[in-house]
Amino acid sequence: MMNSSSSGPQDNCTWPCQSTQQPGAPVWPSQPYQPCWPYQPNQANWPGMQPTVPNWPGYQPAPPTQPLWPSPPSMVPSQPNQPILPSQPNQPFSPNQPIPPSQPIQPISPSQPIPSSQPSQPIPSSQAIPPTWPSQTPNSIPSSWHGNPGQPGWPNQSPKGVQQHSWPPVPPTGPVSVPFNMNFPRGIYDKMMLTIRGQVKPDAKMFTVNFLRGNDIAFHVNPRFNEQGKQVLVRNHKLGDQWGPEERILLAPFPFVAGQYFEMKILCTINEFKVAVNNTAVFEFNHRIREVNQIDRLNILHDVSLISVNVDTVS
Repeated sequence: MMNSSSSGPQDNCTWPCQSTQQPGAPVWPSQPYQPCWPYQPNQANWPGMQPTVPNWPGYQPAPPTQPLWPSPPSMVPSQPNQPILPSQPNQPFSPNQPIPPSQPIQPISPSQPIPSSQPSQPIPSSQAIPPTWPSQTPNSIPSSWHGNPGQPGWPNQSPKGVQQHSWPPVPPTGPVSVPFNMNFPRGIYDKMMLTIRGQVKPDAKMFTVNFLRGNDIAFHVNPRFNEQGKQVLVRNHKLGDQWGPEERILLAPFPFVAGQYFEMKILCTINEFKVAVNNTAVFEFNHRIREVNQIDRLNILHDVSLISVNVDTVS
């Protein structure tokens, strides 16, 4: 039991029915003309209704005329909304009254609401999954391809089997003479991309794209429109007068159509050439002449009309 802060330590607490008041003893609500109840400064009367005999749970008072110690406001049925001030956590009780248990239903003062879970500090969400590289989706270009969708210059890959027969979507700007020759003063290099726009002649049998090192052919591309009734796309290299083994397997159907426009992109990397036609990856060709900086010339031959030939560097 805790004495009021104004009474100091006393051995004999004054009971509410006693007429003798010790200095500093608490004054009861039933005694008029007395100072206010401690812990309630500047408040002349006991808050709320004055019950004649509060019904303390489980306690039967002695004579009815003897007032009992008022129960905590939170326990008085007539005062369900009267909050307990924070300065009255432990209010003294009558010596004959059982000490009530802790008050789990004690309302909090309206001026001190229960703080919420720090709305100003939102719980950080789990780390966002990094965006998937476009090449990491089914049926897409392998991740080693530079300039995948999202990188400038390299075409998007359309699903396998889809063939675009009309290219480019804009009218041609003017013819480029064939045979066509272009020099690379410092040779080819990693991430260099060559873009060839043209039109296959209506009666075409084949056309050729060669990357040259002197008299050697480092990379030979040869679409053939009627080889024993078949369309094939042959790749090879040539050292001196000796041709190497041919490569014919494609990643997509034969991409060229006689009489139709096309766009061919040839990307040079450290290890290989990568070729796409009309936005579809067609094949890769590993370097057989490793000194790519010595590959310093391009020529285009045979049954094709050229619109433009451009060199770019992809990021």
